[in-house]
Amino acid sequence: MILTVDVESAVPPYEQIRAQVARMVASGVLAPGTRLPTIQQLAHDLGLAPGTVARAYRELERAEVVHSRRRRGTVVADSPPRADGRAIARALDEAAERFAVEVRQLGADPVVALERVRSVLAPATSPA
Repeated sequence: MILTVDVESAVPPYEQIRAQVARMVASGVLAPGTRLPTIQQLAHDLGLAPGTVARAYRELERAEVVHSRRRRGTVVADSPPRADGRAIARALDEAAERFAVEVRQLGADPVVALERVRSVLAPATSPA
């Protein structure tokens, strides 16, 4: 599971974590039963306080996206809420807008920027 947190963002770190995990679950990237990292491990990996990660996990549990159980850890719920096509389209539009703003602020060539996105999105292939 790959998460990133922008500590300079106006969005609190716990909300960034919550939103990213919820999005991965809703899109099926994280399947039901998938075990999430422990609070301590994710806090260490992201350089955050454990309480920040614990709050994100509590919010996810409250929304029935995950379930936390002693000795089993935190896992994706068996029937988590799924994103509909419109919600995904809206999220993609918002992400594209943020990316376009970044490209303009950097003064980057849009063609090069799109090539970079394609290379990141391209499935990893290894020679057989």
